[in-house]
Amino acid sequence: MCLYNIQRVALIRTLAINPDILLLDEPFSKLDLITRLNISDDVYKIIKQEKKTTIIISHDIAECISLCDRVAVMSKRPGTIKKIFNINLLNKDLPSKNRTDEKFYYYYDLLWKEIDK
Repeated sequence: MCLYNIQRVALIRTLAINPDILLLDEPFSKLDLITRLNISDDVYKIIKQEKKTTIIISHDIAECISLCDRVAVMSKRPGTIKKIFNINLLNKDLPSKNRTDEKFYYYYDLLWKEIDK
């Protein structure tokens, strides 16, 4: 079974217990870019269909912008929330399409500037 299907099965098993909140910790980090985009679209559709609040932990700025309604930037240790950004893309459709939104790079630059280097 490929990693793509394993990820989908894991999400479906998690949803079977009907949790109020989902926590996805680096859910796509082990996938190549094409697979990452495909599965993020699938996961996004499932989460929207099931109307689940989801917290995604990711180091991928583009992934955060394309998937999320709000992004919290954390500080270095000890980790605290530095700033929260509301992501208001023009047509919040699928993550793969959200990356082509004209406001995508505006948010990318804002988030990049907040990250501790």
